[in-house]
Amino acid sequence: MFDKYFRKEIEWGGRKLVMETGKIARQADGAVMITYGETIVLCTAVGVRTTKPGQDFFPLTVNYQEKTFAAGKIPGGFFKREGRPTEKETLVSRLIDRPLRPLFPHGFRNEVQVIATVLSHDLENDPDVVAMIGCSAALTLSGIPFFGPVGAARVAYINGAYVLNPTSDQLKDTKLDLVLAGTTEGVLMVESEAQELNEEIMLGAVNFGHQAFQEVIQAIIELAEVAAKDPWALPEPSEEEKTLSARVDALARAAITEAYKEPLKQVRQDKVSAAKKAAAAALTEEGLSADKAKGLFKELEADIVRNAILDTGLRIDGRNTTTVRPIVAEVGILPRAHGSALFTRGETQALCVATLGTGQDEQIIDALAGEYREHFMLHYNFPPYSVGEAGRMGSPGRREIGHGKLAWRAIHPVLPAKDKFPYTMRVVSEITESNGSSSMATVCGTSLSLMDAGVPLLRPVAGIAMGLIKEDRGYAVLSDILGDEDHLGDMDFKVAGTEYGITALQMDIKITSITPAIMEVALGQAKDGRLHILGEMAKGLSGNRTEVAATAPRITIINVPKEKIREVIGTGGKVIREIVEQTGCKIDINDDGTIKIASSDPAKAQAAIDKIRGIVAEPEIGVIYVGKVVKTAEFGAFVNFLGAKDGLVHISELAQGRVAKTNDVVKDGDAVKVKVIGFDDRGKVKLSMRVVDQETGEDISEKVGPKGGDREGGSEGRERGGRDRDRGPRRERGEGGERPAS
Repeated sequence: MFDKYFRKEIEWGGRKLVMETGKIARQADGAVMITYGETIVLCTAVGVRTTKPGQDFFPLTVNYQEKTFAAGKIPGGFFKREGRPTEKETLVSRLIDRPLRPLFPHGFRNEVQVIATVLSHDLENDPDVVAMIGCSAALTLSGIPFFGPVGAARVAYINGAYVLNPTSDQLKDTKLDLVLAGTTEGVLMVESEAQELNEEIMLGAVNFGHQAFQEVIQAIIELAEVAAKDPWALPEPSEEEKTLSARVDALARAAITEAYKEPLKQVRQDKVSAAKKAAAAALTEEGLSADKAKGLFKELEADIVRNAILDTGLRIDGRNTTTVRPIVAEVGILPRAHGSALFTRGETQALCVATLGTGQDEQIIDALAGEYREHFMLHYNFPPYSVGEAGRMGSPGRREIGHGKLAWRAIHPVLPAKDKFPYTMRVVSEITESNGSSSMATVCGTSLSLMDAGVPLLRPVAGIAMGLIKEDRGYAVLSDILGDEDHLGDMDFKVAGTEYGITALQMDIKITSITPAIMEVALGQAKDGRLHILGEMAKGLSGNRTEVAATAPRITIINVPKEKIREVIGTGGKVIREIVEQTGCKIDINDDGTIKIASSDPAKAQAAIDKIRGIVAEPEIGVIYVGKVVKTAEFGAFVNFLGAKDGLVHISELAQGRVAKTNDVVKDGDAVKVKVIGFDDRGKVKLSMRVVDQETGEDISEKVGPKGGDREGGSEGRERGGRDRDRGPRRERGEGGERPAS
């Protein structure tokens, strides 16, 4: 039945990598089941044979999806089925898309959909790299025009050595988590987080990974030799298209060239738009299709901008290739925010706001590998007004999630340890203007806002975006690229880090690959730009505030014995709820006995601390405490002290004189001062009010002396006993416990 089943197996990174096709999803144009360790991903590729009329873009869709059964789990929530994509699924979808997209033929407009479904996860090998390789193989086998295959790998840096495809446990000890993809010629995509590693180590990691996945590319080629479908035929440009291209060049080149001499973005865009409209009107008069010319206008713009840079060394806004746009860094913009910063670089601007919270504000993430909590969140928003447009406002898209995660990776390595700074941190980056590299503006603004909030970052972090113009006659690496240089160029290479090294690196290539030599130039140029930006940021704020903002909660950490945690929580959480309600504090309790009390009011925080310490403290004989009468009885009063401790003040210890009724001295709810005088056989606390001055709290036991003669003790008891003897023997046991005379 499976007569077209093929399998390719190699040993790679200490584990078997197996690719199978012809057994599952046979109606897809290309389908590969790929296994690494016990992680299995099904990757499919389907292309539409026809294009939509007038379509001027390539509609490629990549969907990565994780099935919870892959890890033996049932989805949470009410519906108990997978729903909207998680952040991880969105990020991996982008990760797969980025190296695949540049390898489709220029001018290819057919819709293509690539789907990667995680069927099994061994909790050791992350499915992301496995899915990238599988999708590359599926496209290579499909017959869809694709200049692959693509290889991919993960690289760690542990104890001074590079490690290929580290396991989840190994990643806990690494200083680098780098994922890259590329062809035999060079690298197409890099995504990484690093702990301030220098440019040499980062470049070495990229070269190490590139060499490591060559055998994967060869395995895909060998599988394709026996299993690939016939390639699609690509139509040659018609005479009509050639004529249209020539007329677009003749009608619009001069006007667009002049428009790109305008340094201001909005004015430049208006002039370019006017030039296109004029050329489109002329085409219509000549009987040619203006709709079909949309893509040709973009190609013309790219040719004009790219060649101008290579010819003159000057860019759209008049800068040379290494100059960074003017920077203004301001902090403390919002008076009620815990930390805020406005970072402006040319026509790109980010308003970043930091908020500090408690452990209750941590984000709970239900991942295939298990549930965990995240105490640092960074959310990036890109409203349409930032580029002068009116558009739909909705939930964050793939771009917003991707840019936010990149900035998160850049900041994460310099955050203080959680046990030293026990706050949950959330930063929101609102892009208020955009003309290139708003994600790197977010890195700079986030660093400033966190320092403004009093977060003790290891060091400030800055980011810069590098571009590339590469033609047969040469190339130019561009520092701090504009939006147009990103769209019309060949590379978007983002580098973030401190003065000591790189913390995050992301690279996307729009051509088939770049060489290590070009990457080395880009990294060196990025370092110079990063150090310059850090210097400009220091003019706004050079280090973190010594204290958190007055509006932020103060977190105090206390430790109690583990065996006392149950008493602090109380039955069904009753005790801790009462403390929270009475003090207004947020309280987090860990299993190890660590308790975090958060409040913006120091007095309320201290009240909560006192209550908790009272609960866990053990009563000491001879110590005076302040308590509250919680119940009265004929034989005495029960007093609550030390938070949740109760003790009995016997009626004989309520006052110095004889007490006929308990309620003659105290009533429920009275505040009293008591001294611990002992414990009964059951360990219950025995208290005395008689030996404590109720006004001053002074211990007056030496003044009043011990009670004697009867169980109440004291001189008053002895006097009463004497009077009783004068009157003759008693016939029954007296109140003080005397026995009748014999």
